[in-house]
Amino acid sequence: MKGKVIILEDDTSICGLIKVALEMNGLEFKAFSTLKSFLDALNNEQPDVALLDIMLPDGSGLDALKYIKEKYPSVSCIMLSALSKEEDKVNGLNLGADDYIAKPFSVLELTARVNARLRGRERQSVLSVDCVTLNLETFVCKIDSKEVSLNHKEFELLKYFMENHGRVLSREKLLCEVWGYDVGETRTLDNHVARLRKLGVKIETVFGVGYKL
Repeated sequence: MKGKVIILEDDTSICGLIKVALEMNGLEFKAFSTLKSFLDALNNEQPDVALLDIMLPDGSGLDALKYIKEKYPSVSCIMLSALSKEEDKVNGLNLGADDYIAKPFSVLELTARVNARLRGRERQSVLSVDCVTLNLETFVCKIDSKEVSLNHKEFELLKYFMENHGRVLSREKLLCEVWGYDVGETRTLDNHVARLRKLGVKIETVFGVGYKL
């Protein structure tokens, strides 16, 4: 099973154990010991799974968790912590963690839980909303069972709409998430929305705010 993992862990011995576990499973990984270096790397490339220690020299893994779930919600997050009380686990899960592993842990347990998250991502490789399906692995889009051609930004915009089905998304949010603009020319966005509508995607205009799939 292939997958990319990013590690946030400041204990070198535990980080070494994690690396051995991932190498045994043929998984790609990058490891960081500070919150700042971790977030810098995350913004350059998103992994499939993030392994997050909580107590760090420059912050908390819970801050990393909240950042990931707000900006990259498709990344699966597993907390790794010596904080093993029930309330600690509940807090992490309530903040959006997909799993919580108490230290000390075994290599077998860690690999099993990472692989479980990767299997879950494989099952989610195809998004489907109403008459639209989007295959994230093959980059194929079908509308009413007919394959349609999308350019890169059209695909990314449709993907973001489908991942946030039913939510009202502001123009500023869409430009930031799909184009990387904090502010920008909304005509670019409007033209892409118009193109998706012509193909049969049901996108509503929410006047004064933005759009909703």
